[in-house]
Amino acid sequence: MTLDSLFEQLKHPNPNLRKRAMLEIAEVRDETTIHRLMNNLEAEDVVYRRASVKTLGVIGTDAVSPLVESLLNSDNPTVRSSCAKALAQIIVNYPEVPLPSEGIEGLKKAINDPNPVVYIAAIMALGEVGSPTLDLLLEVLQTTDNVAIAVTILNALGSMGDPRAIETLTQLTNDESVDPYVRESAVSALSRLEMVMNYNQA
Repeated sequence: MTLDSLFEQLKHPNPNLRKRAMLEIAEVRDETTIHRLMNNLEAEDVVYRRASVKTLGVIGTDAVSPLVESLLNSDNPTVRSSCAKALAQIIVNYPEVPLPSEGIEGLKKAINDPNPVVYIAAIMALGEVGSPTLDLLLEVLQTTDNVAIAVTILNALGSMGDPRAIETLTQLTNDESVDPYVRESAVSALSRLEMVMNYNQA
């Protein structure tokens, strides 16, 4: 199958065919592949766009530089959030390969994106990185006055399973001056964190 026909398959309604095309594109890619996939992040066709995000995730760290570039510089919020999601996919697909520091720096900058879809995707990607980004997320949590950012970080901390988050979560749970929605999220993040830690120890 040619690359062109594989790209066409990314639009296919059958998710199994799309998945097979993603894997094949990553395997037989040439020097234009990443650029083509990046261009698809502007596609109106949601299926095609998401499949392109996932394919970049399958390609892995070679895609990090162009993804960070668009994450920080595209004027299209859909493209920016797609880049954050693709970085998250790379982290999930290659758990044994640390995300290059430029990826983490890019996601960190994207927390200040004006668009909630973008900063939520960036925080979730940092949550996938896990313990190496804990201090960064805790710092943002303590300095932000944006409730949506705080709640997203709390959700990420709850899933991370890092015991170092317990102290901060406990403080927020007990602080009556904190926004009630943030407090409630801290309570549920704390119980989820304990569950994840117990599961990891089992």
